[in-house]
Amino acid sequence: MIKIKRRVPGLSESTLARFVSRAKLAVKVRGEVNVLLTSDSELRRLNHRFRGKNQPTDVLSFPANMNARGLAGDVAISQQIATYNALRLGHAVAQEVEILALHGILHLAGYDHEQDTGQMAAREARLRRALGLPMALIERNSRAGQKPKQARRATHPRKVARTSR
Repeated sequence: MIKIKRRVPGLSESTLARFVSRAKLAVKVRGEVNVLLTSDSELRRLNHRFRGKNQPTDVLSFPANMNARGLAGDVAISQQIATYNALRLGHAVAQEVEILALHGILHLAGYDHEQDTGQMAAREARLRRALGLPMALIERNSRAGQKPKQARRATHPRKVARTSR
């Protein structure tokens, strides 16, 4: 399920759903991926509730628990941060949302750039090229000399799928 609470020019629920299907296939994620495109304030609330951080973030991933049949998990994206990043980096906001969705889907597949030694960054860069996207999230943060810290995977012991409904 795709839910857009904050509109982005050139991006509809159906176009984002098509991209998510392509990204799931490329990442080899099975099950439904729910995506919520919403406000900074909602990402702040989710980040605070599930990660204990009272600040907005660009993307959060919520892997489904073991009992959630047919569900890979949920991804929540801040439309405001996506807009800021797109303007700063010189590409369309719709592409930035796709970059963030891909990043979130990689987290749902078990990748964690905070714990690995570059595997997620390398995979994201390859997938970004294959899917026709501009520079990947981790890659651009690394080039800017920053530790990639905006995107986070959130965990919740049960019913994480409820976050995007």
